Amino acid sequence: MGDSIERLYQAVIAAKDLDPATSRTARLFQRGSAKMAKKLAEEAIEVVIDAVNGKSDAVIRESADLLYNLTVLWASAGVKPEDVWREMERRERLLGIAEKLPKASVKLPKVAPVPVVRRRIVALESRLRKRQS
Repeated sequence: MGDSIERLYQAVIAAKDLDPATSRTARLFQRGSAKMAKKLAEEAIEVVIDAVNGKSDAVIRESADLLYNLTVLWASAGVKPEDVWREMERRERLLGIAEKLPKASVKLPKVAPVPVVRRRIVALESRLRKRQS
Protein backbone atom coordinates (compact mmCIF):
# COMPACT_ATOMS: atom_id res chain seq x y z
CA MET A 1 0.00 0.00 0.00
CA GLY A 2 2.90 2.35 0.67
CA ASP A 3 3.73 2.25 -3.03
CA SER A 4 0.12 3.15 -3.89
CA ILE A 5 0.16 6.10 -1.51
CA GLU A 6 3.52 7.21 -2.90
CA ARG A 7 2.14 7.06 -6.47
CA LEU A 8 -0.94 8.98 -5.36
CA TYR A 9 1.26 11.57 -3.64
CA GLN A 10 3.38 12.03 -6.78
CA ALA A 11 0.22 12.38 -8.88
CA VAL A 12 -1.11 15.01 -6.47
CA ILE A 13 2.15 16.96 -6.67
CA ALA A 14 2.05 16.78 -10.46
CA ALA A 15 -1.59 17.92 -10.62
CA LYS A 16 -1.45 20.80 -8.13
CA ASP A 17 -0.49 23.36 -10.80
CA LEU A 18 -2.92 22.16 -13.47
CA ASP A 19 -5.99 24.12 -14.55
CA PRO A 20 -8.43 24.27 -11.59
CA ALA A 21 -11.31 24.16 -14.08
CA THR A 22 -10.38 20.61 -15.05
CA SER A 23 -8.43 19.27 -12.05
CA ARG A 24 -10.01 18.62 -8.65
CA THR A 25 -6.54 18.53 -7.12
CA ALA A 26 -5.57 21.91 -8.58
CA ARG A 27 -8.92 23.33 -7.41
CA LEU A 28 -8.24 22.14 -3.84
CA PHE A 29 -4.77 23.71 -3.89
CA GLN A 30 -6.26 26.95 -5.22
CA ARG A 31 -8.85 27.03 -2.42
CA GLY A 32 -6.26 26.46 0.29
CA SER A 33 -5.61 24.25 3.27
CA ALA A 34 -8.86 25.09 5.10
CA LYS A 35 -10.88 23.71 2.19
CA MET A 36 -8.59 20.68 2.02
CA ALA A 37 -9.09 20.03 5.73
CA LYS A 38 -12.86 20.38 5.37
CA LYS A 39 -12.92 17.84 2.52
CA LEU A 40 -10.80 15.44 4.56
CA ALA A 41 -13.16 15.74 7.53
CA GLU A 42 -16.21 15.19 5.30
CA GLU A 43 -14.70 12.00 3.89
CA ALA A 44 -13.79 10.73 7.36
CA ILE A 45 -17.36 11.29 8.52
CA GLU A 46 -18.70 9.44 5.47
CA VAL A 47 -16.43 6.46 6.23
CA VAL A 48 -17.68 6.40 9.82
CA ILE A 49 -21.35 6.61 8.84
CA ASP A 50 -21.00 3.83 6.25
CA ALA A 51 -19.10 1.64 8.72
CA VAL A 52 -21.74 2.11 11.42
CA ASN A 53 -24.43 1.26 8.87
CA GLY A 54 -22.58 -1.90 7.83
CA LYS A 55 -22.02 -0.78 4.22
CA SER A 56 -18.58 -2.27 3.56
CA ASP A 57 -18.60 -1.43 -0.17
CA ALA A 58 -19.27 2.21 0.66
CA VAL A 59 -16.55 2.13 3.35
CA ILE A 60 -14.09 1.00 0.67
CA ARG A 61 -15.08 3.79 -1.75
CA GLU A 62 -15.12 6.48 0.90
CA SER A 63 -11.80 5.27 2.33
CA ALA A 64 -10.22 5.75 -1.10
CA ASP A 65 -11.61 9.31 -1.11
CA LEU A 66 -10.31 9.81 2.43
CA LEU A 67 -6.80 8.70 1.44
CA TYR A 68 -6.86 10.99 -1.60
CA ASN A 69 -7.86 14.01 0.49
CA LEU A 70 -5.33 13.12 3.19
CA THR A 71 -2.61 12.96 0.54
CA VAL A 72 -3.63 16.35 -0.85
CA LEU A 73 -3.46 17.86 2.64
CA TRP A 74 -0.06 16.24 3.22
CA ALA A 75 1.26 17.75 -0.01
CA SER A 76 -0.07 21.16 0.96
CA ALA A 77 1.58 20.91 4.40
CA GLY A 78 4.91 19.75 2.97
CA VAL A 79 4.52 16.29 4.52
CA LYS A 80 5.72 13.33 2.47
CA PRO A 81 4.44 9.78 2.83
CA GLU A 82 7.87 8.63 4.00
CA ASP A 83 7.61 11.12 6.89
CA VAL A 84 4.44 9.36 8.03
CA TRP A 85 5.95 5.89 7.50
CA ARG A 86 8.94 6.90 9.66
CA GLU A 87 6.60 7.97 12.44
CA MET A 88 4.69 4.71 12.15
CA GLU A 89 7.95 2.74 12.40
CA ARG A 90 8.97 4.75 15.47
CA ARG A 91 5.63 4.00 17.12
CA GLU A 92 5.90 0.33 16.23
CA ARG A 93 9.27 0.18 17.98
CA LEU A 94 7.72 1.76 21.08
CA LEU A 95 4.37 -0.06 21.32
CA GLY A 96 3.87 -2.50 18.48
CA ILE A 97 2.20 -2.05 15.13
CA ALA A 98 -1.40 -2.45 16.31
CA GLU A 99 -1.34 0.16 19.06
CA LYS A 100 -2.05 3.87 18.93
CA LEU A 101 0.40 6.02 20.80
CA PRO A 102 -1.11 7.22 24.09
CA LYS A 103 -1.46 10.96 24.46
CA ALA A 104 0.10 11.37 27.90
CA SER A 105 1.31 8.16 29.53
CA VAL A 106 4.36 7.47 27.33
CA LYS A 107 7.34 9.81 27.29
CA LEU A 108 8.56 9.99 23.71
CA PRO A 109 12.23 10.33 22.90
CA LYS A 110 13.53 13.05 20.60
CA VAL A 111 10.55 15.39 20.92
CA ALA A 112 10.89 18.12 23.51
CA PRO A 113 7.59 19.43 24.83
CA VAL A 114 6.69 22.90 23.69
CA PRO A 115 6.16 25.15 26.70
CA VAL A 116 2.66 26.53 26.84
CA VAL A 117 2.49 30.15 27.84
CA ARG A 118 -0.70 30.82 29.72
CA ARG A 119 -1.95 33.85 31.51
CA ARG A 120 -2.31 33.48 35.21
CA ILE A 121 -5.87 32.96 36.33
CA VAL A 122 -6.90 35.56 38.85
CA ALA A 123 -9.61 34.57 41.27
CA LEU A 124 -12.79 36.53 40.78
CA GLU A 125 -13.58 36.42 44.48
CA SER A 126 -10.90 38.99 45.32
CA ARG A 127 -12.34 41.35 42.71
CA LEU A 128 -15.83 40.88 44.06
CA ARG A 129 -14.64 41.63 47.60
CA LYS A 130 -12.98 44.85 46.40
CA ARG A 131 -16.20 45.97 44.68
CA GLN A 132 -18.31 45.21 47.76
CA SER A 133 -16.00 47.24 50.06
